[in-house]
Amino acid sequence: MAKKDKTVFVCSECGFESSKWNGRCQSCGMWNTFEEQAYVPTVASASAAKNTLAASTLKMATLKEIETLDEVRYLTGTKELDRVLGGGLVKGSLVLVGGEPGIGKSTLLLQICQYMGKEHSILYVSGEESARQIKLRAQRLNVDTESLYIMTVTDAPAVCGAITSNKPDIVIIDSIQTMSIEEIPSAQGSLRQVRECTNLFMKTAKELEIPIFIVGHVNKDGDIAGPKVMEHIVDAVLHFEGERHLSYRILRAVKNRFGSTNEIGVFEMADIGLREVPEPSMMLLSGRPKNVSGNCIACIMEGSRPILAEVQALAAKSSFAVPRRTATGFDFSRLAILLAVLEKRCGVCCGTLDVYLNIVGGFRFDEPAGDLPVAIAVYSAIMDKPVPDNLIAIGEVGLGGEVRNITRIQQRIAEAQRMGFEKAIIPVQSLKNLNPDDYDIDIIGVASLKQAFTYLDK
Repeated sequence: MAKKDKTVFVCSECGFESSKWNGRCQSCGMWNTFEEQAYVPTVASASAAKNTLAASTLKMATLKEIETLDEVRYLTGTKELDRVLGGGLVKGSLVLVGGEPGIGKSTLLLQICQYMGKEHSILYVSGEESARQIKLRAQRLNVDTESLYIMTVTDAPAVCGAITSNKPDIVIIDSIQTMSIEEIPSAQGSLRQVRECTNLFMKTAKELEIPIFIVGHVNKDGDIAGPKVMEHIVDAVLHFEGERHLSYRILRAVKNRFGSTNEIGVFEMADIGLREVPEPSMMLLSGRPKNVSGNCIACIMEGSRPILAEVQALAAKSSFAVPRRTATGFDFSRLAILLAVLEKRCGVCCGTLDVYLNIVGGFRFDEPAGDLPVAIAVYSAIMDKPVPDNLIAIGEVGLGGEVRNITRIQQRIAEAQRMGFEKAIIPVQSLKNLNPDDYDIDIIGVASLKQAFTYLDK
């Protein structure tokens, strides 16, 4: 009788392995995610790495003995990408770029080859497209550098062998889900293949000090497909965001060992590829209506960059027993709290109204400074009183209806003045951090929502 091959059950969400099937994963807590797979010892990927990477002598060194080069970063030629990376691409780093299909991941990486190819050699490895398809896309993007080399293979050890023998300055892998290791009897894109291939590329990048870009697909929930441990292996995780029907794209750093995760890059998708948007505030405010109720301008900080965005609110009499609440680009729970504060502390009746909130341009508010403009926009929509077009609001709202202090008020006011606004409603506590004589804008400090609404009623 033939002996049955040993199998294990692997969670499709986090990669946790179990000897038996479980309804709920002990690691990530997801239900019905265990899949039976053939058991493969981890020595398979280790032997593959040993055959492709040169053996190195292990030694200890003090911090003072470690030498650093003057040039530790490569500029990509795209200021928005350099900003998100923390000033450029670090030598020996492994960067994962994820996003929805067609969002512009491969386009961005191929575009930066034109600038970086002037001084560096680049290896572009594609497991999804043929060399001719890449050439056609490069012609459309006006990429004609002679330092760009193309490989269309899916064997990860062979790719690492080519990197070791040729030693290019920069490597792009498109995508990690198409790479595989022959010794691992799993399909391309499986959790084990993705994890081991990523680990193999990480060892190559660190030992040879060659920066590697890895393109990653996303699942139906918007998370990068593959085991969560893959995101722990890489040095930086960049995520492309944007609506499919809008031309603007936002590049955000979810993880970055060499820079801040608060910076964002803004791009616009055009016929010839992605174009940088150096003035995102102007982009988000373009085409806004004048003298319309329910509109208010907010200023939030994305890293060191202040960005102005338009908040739109609409309130209408509900025809349902339970009024509808919809928020796009703003936390739904936070909207519910602000509506409760308006009704309890300010006497604004919201219980019988449908309330719709939208942040224009596909942008998202993730900091408390957006509370006050949202509250003002909702109040304006309910009372049908337009907010002055030259006014901006910044502040956090507490449960008592108070307007609380915020950080970096100087940068926000300076950006509002640069964009042509004449009045700013801010927390009264923030006035001590400002000198009104330094700004050509009327700064109004308020302690509560009632004071802010009183100013609007004038």
